[in-house]
Amino acid sequence: MNMENRADAVVIGGGIIGSMAALYLLRSGRAVKIIEREHVAAGASAGNAGILAFPEIVPIPAPGVTFKAPGWLMDPLGPLAIRPAYAPKLAPWFWNFTRASTRRYFERSLGVQKALMKLSVEEYEKLRVEPSLSPFIDNTGTLDLYDSATTFKAAAEDWAHKKAAGFEFHRVGRAEIEELQPGLAPEFQHAIYSEAGLQVNDPAAFTQAVAALAEQEGATILKGEATALEAMENGARIRLADGTTIEAATVVVACGAWSKRLAASLGERVLLDTERGYNTTLPAAAFDIRRQLYFNDHSFVVTPLKDRIRVGGAVEFGGLELKPNFKRSDALMKLATRFLPGLKAEGGEQWMGFRPSMPDCLPVIDRSKKAPAVLYAFGHGHLGLTQSAATGRIVAELAGNTPPSTDLANLRFDRF
Repeated sequence: MNMENRADAVVIGGGIIGSMAALYLLRSGRAVKIIEREHVAAGASAGNAGILAFPEIVPIPAPGVTFKAPGWLMDPLGPLAIRPAYAPKLAPWFWNFTRASTRRYFERSLGVQKALMKLSVEEYEKLRVEPSLSPFIDNTGTLDLYDSATTFKAAAEDWAHKKAAGFEFHRVGRAEIEELQPGLAPEFQHAIYSEAGLQVNDPAAFTQAVAALAEQEGATILKGEATALEAMENGARIRLADGTTIEAATVVVACGAWSKRLAASLGERVLLDTERGYNTTLPAAAFDIRRQLYFNDHSFVVTPLKDRIRVGGAVEFGGLELKPNFKRSDALMKLATRFLPGLKAEGGEQWMGFRPSMPDCLPVIDRSKKAPAVLYAFGHGHLGLTQSAATGRIVAELAGNTPPSTDLANLRFDRF
């Protein structure tokens, strides 16, 4: 075989998870190739809100959440929507989401997220001193806003979990809310302020900078679409859409929503689905935004980027094939202009992307059973950017057959 078709380690996917995995593999002594079907940061790594959401340790599937879902689904443009044509395919995923919402599963997932976030904080502290990466990370602080005293009180248990995990924050009333973020609608009288909140001011450029750093340290980025994997005696073979193959000692599957298909090519079922996220990115002049703003009762955020403002959030299930429904972006913008009365809504750019998610909203970080040379790193849902560095470290540890920095028992690909 041509030597160009042989490799030491290949990472499939040029998003933030794949780029971080490549960087950590390189620094562990491996020679690395990245295969990306479009370009680095082509998907959710470009369109996310840019929040390093380390305090978000509380699992989305929680006791009582399934009782709220029918109410959300009544509004086709609300915080949760399921496209009717896709509903039958979602049934197994949603059934296991319901299971994950029980108290026992919730407590287990909470523990997993605490450990993973602790590692994420440690690894990002190292990355923040990298000269090519540090300009992308700003300390903006985070303001979590609630519509009423009732909803604020209902969130008390979540904040207690965050406090127990060591995160610092304090309650603020209207006067301090106005000081922290002028121009909010007067209905916001209750909020939590986290002074340590970190913002990636350009998620696409940050991901590209991570990939560029990997290139500088020896990685090669190839354009191609991986369509199937095959186990080999001492590695794995990657089949590409153009008919070529690459053989590697280690293969990392980190292509987000498309990872499920590659696992299936090995005969391994992964209960991965995609949350279709929507946002609108506005010019910086649209509003004087000073913090990351979470509108918790409406499941959307407004965040300050380098020279733009991003309004995004909510969840839609519709798979990879259905066309976007940008009425969801319009609905978020309508809320944003209501809550930020001075917001100029003109000149926005709409986007829809795929958040790869497991029913318990924990990622998959595991080794294939059918092909031990294949490592899985996907399914981070809303937390891919946040947990990318920790995932990169764990991938390098698995590739080097060293004990992982956190327990991976509940991150197996076959846990459902």
